[in-house]
Amino acid sequence: MNKDISRGLFLILVFFQLGMFGFIVFAAVMANTFPAPSTYIQLSVAIMAFCMSYLYPHFKQKDERMKLIRQKGLEYAYFTILVYYIILLMILQFNLLTLSALDVLYILIALTICTVFICMVIAAKKY
Repeated sequence: MNKDISRGLFLILVFFQLGMFGFIVFAAVMANTFPAPSTYIQLSVAIMAFCMSYLYPHFKQKDERMKLIRQKGLEYAYFTILVYYIILLMILQFNLLTLSALDVLYILIALTICTVFICMVIAAKKY
């Protein structure tokens, strides 16, 4: 029963964050503006909570499989984040997009949060 409550709490957090994200995007669309870059982080926190609701039963047990999932997930995430950095560096170097430093940080933080937890879910399914 305790397992179901913890997973349920993560899912409540997912819907709460998605609701806030949707409201901010809806308000921005109604005002004919682009949503604030900080909304990327709200979406990434929702994705993180969704992944944690899946990973909770695996991480609750402190065994070798949990350590392997974390190790392999972070290993996959490391190389994926390096690819993000290279792509973002090329976009900025060749002036394909004009982004402020704060926008770049918001994008990188959101991508990092999403990538780490999605890679852990992939590792949990694989191992």
